[in-house]
Amino acid sequence: MPRFLEGNRVELLQTGDEYFPALLRDVDAAREEVHLETYIFADDPTGWQVAQALARAAARGVTVRLLVDGFGASNLLPPLREILEPAGVSVQVFRPEVGRFRLRRSRMRRMHRKLALIDQRIAYCGGINVLDDRDGRGEGAPRFDFAVRLQGPVVAEVHQALRRLWALVAWTAARRRRDPRMLPCPPQPAFSDGCRAAFLVRDNFRNRHAIEDAYLEAIGAARHEILIANAYFLPGKRFRRALFDAVARGVKVRLLLQGRREHFWVHYAIRASYAGLLRAGIEIHEYLTSWLHAKVAVVDGQWVTVGSSNIDPFSLLLAREGNIVSTDAALAENLRARLELAMAGGSAEVHAEALARWSWIDRLLAATGSSLGRLVSAVAAGAREG
Repeated sequence: MPRFLEGNRVELLQTGDEYFPALLRDVDAAREEVHLETYIFADDPTGWQVAQALARAAARGVTVRLLVDGFGASNLLPPLREILEPAGVSVQVFRPEVGRFRLRRSRMRRMHRKLALIDQRIAYCGGINVLDDRDGRGEGAPRFDFAVRLQGPVVAEVHQALRRLWALVAWTAARRRRDPRMLPCPPQPAFSDGCRAAFLVRDNFRNRHAIEDAYLEAIGAARHEILIANAYFLPGKRFRRALFDAVARGVKVRLLLQGRREHFWVHYAIRASYAGLLRAGIEIHEYLTSWLHAKVAVVDGQWVTVGSSNIDPFSLLLAREGNIVSTDAALAENLRARLELAMAGGSAEVHAEALARWSWIDRLLAATGSSLGRLVSAVAAGAREG
């Protein structure tokens, strides 16, 4: 079960338009330490902004660490490193990619977290990569995604997760003696107007099922409504059964999923599950305004999660993920209102009648995607145990 801590301030941030200005302000105000973890660190206008802020902090004597994933951030190109490393930013890579990527089970274990820590008093957690939301176009709707800015006792939990993974990567790369240790995190003050929050990680050690189990516990306790927005929705049997059981006891279940085709076979694998979900009484809405990258949920207007974990085999079985869970009604209502707005103004509901009109090509692609999805699930399960 999540370890809830009292007295936290949790600020919801939607898209990079809200996230990056807040993050950059905190980095520019840092006096001791900045630690950033990200799956993608792109060579684009946003990547350059963040790199320059990290370099400025390091230049004024702040200890700055950056941990990126070797596959997701393979685009952390030399021009960005030439800003970061000469300024004194310590850069580490989780599982660097060597040569051409092959479907090796060990390489499927990625660092998918998006976390930040500033001066051991402010933390960020969410699904937003260091990536331009508009792909450098400067116009149009941004990627639909969320993060939270944290203050209070839960910051120490984020600090602990960051410290452990940084030390592990440094040890693996034989760099441990050259990297300064993270500063200890002092006890964080609890705010009298703060809320209950817990920080959950998914790893391949003690916390293999922590995020999935938190979802299942909330779904199992739901009495009125479950609202999930997720970029890659390929749940396993336990998760599907929990949703079906919730509908059977009268809970309204709604999914906000990616409507645009980003990854070809993943898109069709997800769509292959639509018929079963609709038969069970679950509403499906496809987001069409921009790319949907959200990984959030609200249950009964009082349980909320925001983080990096998709509901698919990679996130739930393999990747290192980080999610915040809170029981704050104001936070839950804030997120619910934003999801409602996205469904009303930027999405299309999927109906069974539309599935019946699929062409034979659509049906073939969905069947093939479903088969590939089951194969990936089997490989992921093997990689988890291997």
